[in-house]
Amino acid sequence: MPGLLRVLALAASIFMAIDAVAEDGDASTPAGLSRDKASAMQVASQGQGLQLRQPEDASSLRIAVMQGSAQDVWVHKNWPGATLLQFLTVADLFIAVEAGKADASIAPSDILKPNLATRPGLATLGPPIFELEVGAAFRKDSADLRAQFDAFLAQIRADGTHADMERRWIEQSDTTMPPIQFAPDAPPLAVGNAIVGLPQVAVKDNRLVGYEVELAERFAASIGRRPVWSTADFGALIPSLASGKIDLIVTGMSITPERRERIDFSESYHAYEMHVFVRASDIAGAVPATATPPVEASFGAGLRESFHNNIIRENRYLLLWSGLKTTVLLAVLSCVFGTLLGALICYMRMSRNTLVRRSAMLYISLMRGLPVLVLLMLIFYVVFASVDISPILVAVFAFGLNFGAYTSEMFRTGIESIDRGQTEAGIAMGFSRIDTFRHIVLPQALQRILPVYKGEFISMVKLTSIVGYVAVEDLTKASDIIRSRTFDAFFPLVTVAILYFLISWVLIQALDYLERRTDPRQGRTAEART
Repeated sequence: MPGLLRVLALAASIFMAIDAVAEDGDASTPAGLSRDKASAMQVASQGQGLQLRQPEDASSLRIAVMQGSAQDVWVHKNWPGATLLQFLTVADLFIAVEAGKADASIAPSDILKPNLATRPGLATLGPPIFELEVGAAFRKDSADLRAQFDAFLAQIRADGTHADMERRWIEQSDTTMPPIQFAPDAPPLAVGNAIVGLPQVAVKDNRLVGYEVELAERFAASIGRRPVWSTADFGALIPSLASGKIDLIVTGMSITPERRERIDFSESYHAYEMHVFVRASDIAGAVPATATPPVEASFGAGLRESFHNNIIRENRYLLLWSGLKTTVLLAVLSCVFGTLLGALICYMRMSRNTLVRRSAMLYISLMRGLPVLVLLMLIFYVVFASVDISPILVAVFAFGLNFGAYTSEMFRTGIESIDRGQTEAGIAMGFSRIDTFRHIVLPQALQRILPVYKGEFISMVKLTSIVGYVAVEDLTKASDIIRSRTFDAFFPLVTVAILYFLISWVLIQALDYLERRTDPRQGRTAEART
């Protein structure tokens, strides 16, 4: 009892100290915010918006940027007082600002033009803040390929093809890809890209379209090759290029001194004007949104429209179907590989040989302490950096390594829980050690292992959602692609959540059936009934 009183007294003294610090500070400033930010939030809370007049007014607010982009670097360098929110796709930038998760964001004028036309709640803030030249990116050892691209770029500028592309995609907001022919036996050209949206790169009718898609396809055709696309998050493109997974990047990669230190660039093929965009109501002098309340559609009508836009339109359900097959394939192959590997590691862990046993213990400790995402990227970008291997196989290998470490300990614990006397009795009855293990120990161990195994297996299935980092288009990546076109977060994410649930439920039912089949009590019950 005196110990409990001392703990309560200590807690009271801590709360009093915190209260005293709060009273000494400015009571009008929320904790963790600068005075400028707090003042802006106070104005917004009074229904007047943030009253922004020029881009610099957003320099101390929450700025959404795409991770690894030139905007990310620029905000770090020029607006150190901003709270930087890093996202993986351009769609997330618009969604974050619209939802009030971020106060502002930065995007090229080419991307802003088609998107702001359909989003009256967003608007640009003042003139452009900087301009960037973009070019195709190459490895340092790909000077010949870069020279071919520069020659191709000079040719299409001379014959008017480049000007026609910019007119169609950027000025007229066209979304139709022209027919470009490739020889069936043409060698592949691995092109890295990110889904940044039209007019640059997007998915329409389940194929890549856009200004830079046409540029890359025309280049591949000009040198007698056919493009093989590797779609990844923007921040993963340069590591993919440097490790040899792709031959070049054509996806709005701005030419900066920092990037030139690691990769080479072609001549610039386009220039971007970068604008700050915010909610229209946060611009000084904006008419309050409550002045003319919009007529909202019914919930059912909105749901039907969202379903049509995200699932039916442009056959986007095919993206989800393809992602579903990839996710199931990853889960099953990783499970099989991880289970077999776990059995091997369990055998090593229970070996009488000290070196073998300690090697297994080291492996288990390493896999348990290493995040799966880090393991996946290490294997993809380092271990198999110079090997031409499918990213799906790399993902199966990584998930199997991780799963095997956990299953090995499950197997060991289950086997050691069986009394040694049963093994000795089996040998005394004339069974060999292998037969004793197979007929006496293993059936009992499985009954103790399966409940824990099911939970670990389902956790591994959900972990497969990170494979988008190595350019695998699974369910999660499919939802990202759909959101990049519709800028609707609700329906793609809810649909993917339901599909993951269904995958997990079906697999659990299969494991439950296996558990029932291996339960000796079920067999005895069936015999009693007959």
